[in-house]
Amino acid sequence: MDPAIEWGLSGTRRHLLRTAGLGIGAMAVQSLLARDGVLPRGADAAVTARPALLAPRAKHVIYLHMAGSPSQLELYEHKPELQRLHLQDCPESFLTGKRFAFIRGVPKILAGQFSFRQHGESGQWISELLPHFAGVVDRACVIRTMQTEQFNHAPSQLFLHTGSARLGNPSLGSWATWGLGSLNENLPGFVVLLSGGKTPDAGKSLWGSGFLPSVYQGVNCRASGDPVLYLSDPAGIDRTTRRRMLDTLAELNAAEFSRSGDPETQTRISQYELAYRMQTAVPEVMNLAGEPRHILEMYGAQAGYVSPAESADDPRVLYRGDDPTFANNCLLARRLVENGVRFVQLYDWGWDHHGSSPGESIDETLPIKCQASDRAIAALIRDLEQRGLLDETLIVWGGEFGRTPMMQNNVRTDFQKGFVGRDHHPYAFTMWLAGGGIRGGLAWGATDEFGYYPVEHPTTIRDLQATILHILGLDPQRFSYFYQGLQNRLIGPTDEARVLDGLLA
Repeated sequence: MDPAIEWGLSGTRRHLLRTAGLGIGAMAVQSLLARDGVLPRGADAAVTARPALLAPRAKHVIYLHMAGSPSQLELYEHKPELQRLHLQDCPESFLTGKRFAFIRGVPKILAGQFSFRQHGESGQWISELLPHFAGVVDRACVIRTMQTEQFNHAPSQLFLHTGSARLGNPSLGSWATWGLGSLNENLPGFVVLLSGGKTPDAGKSLWGSGFLPSVYQGVNCRASGDPVLYLSDPAGIDRTTRRRMLDTLAELNAAEFSRSGDPETQTRISQYELAYRMQTAVPEVMNLAGEPRHILEMYGAQAGYVSPAESADDPRVLYRGDDPTFANNCLLARRLVENGVRFVQLYDWGWDHHGSSPGESIDETLPIKCQASDRAIAALIRDLEQRGLLDETLIVWGGEFGRTPMMQNNVRTDFQKGFVGRDHHPYAFTMWLAGGGIRGGLAWGATDEFGYYPVEHPTTIRDLQATILHILGLDPQRFSYFYQGLQNRLIGPTDEARVLDGLLA
């Protein structure tokens, strides 16, 4: 057969099934796919929750991502040996066969720049930069041996949040809401809040739905102004008129779905309906003005505040320790969870401290970022606990990788105040979990005397992803979505991921 003819026939096969024999072929295929769970059933199937496969330990997740990756050696890893070797040449073993984002030649060892003390009954070492978190450390499990496969920001963030270093996969929040649904039909199941003045390097794909129906993508909400852009009705359109418009659109989309069987048509219907309900529900939930004064003070929040850093070309030079933007988002996260939102993702930009230019130093900028976030994070833990929500809410904190024990040297080779920095380090870094299903007061794993490699309980990104799904009641090995001929999973195609049972209460 002529290749052009063959291509033409294969390209119109679906059209043939849909139109020939009154569409019986298309109806049969759609029925079989729905039976096998490949396509959803019914007009509202796009938002129907899938049953949990395990007994859930938590109902919600609040994920606090510090975009750029804070230095574990200034916050959680107390390494006196680095002080002894400060500004000496880095050992050859640290360099041989390694790839770095910016380090060149032989860098100098860099001591931790802040003091540490042991805190809580668990006696965990915590930096002076985190006095509020130190007060709640016994409620958290600090994982000191995280490892990742990537060493640049965008692929590392994608790998952490979507399970793939490449674009196109669903985010963790999308997986969770596709698997479990939302607990409030008037609010999105997955909400994203941003601070720090810029979007993370990997962009909006970090909360995209990938190959899942688009109704499961994260909804980016704002703490001031309209909570969701373009959600409000246009001038001259009242609720009655809007309702009639949506009813007509729903009829048209339903007719299109009966013709094409495209599940994205159902998603479009669901999104219009959710947006209509959100018009009244979202402004109420996102309004901090009704919070008691003592709660606002506990977080360091300020209703309606808009930071100049959020619109600056380089927000880092405008950072202030008393900026309430991140605190507002933490308080909003509590309000969203309290109102049934399944997954709340906070991205705070500005934690990439290379020391190469003003506003990105460990010695000057890191303390500012910690001051602007530490109080609010501790308040979030305490507030959830006092409301009986901590046991059912998993809190995750961390960046996409860690920082090297060596000083970055591609711009400056000398130790200079205001320009102290570390390069990206994928081999060992710190994250912590708290709340639902987690053993509080636990230090998980240990690194060597330099903080370079794990020496106990190395923990991969796949392990973290598997553990989060398990806590939510989703079996990470079996939880999958059929796409392009494969049963795709958050944890990837291999079986290397482990649920970290030792972390679980």
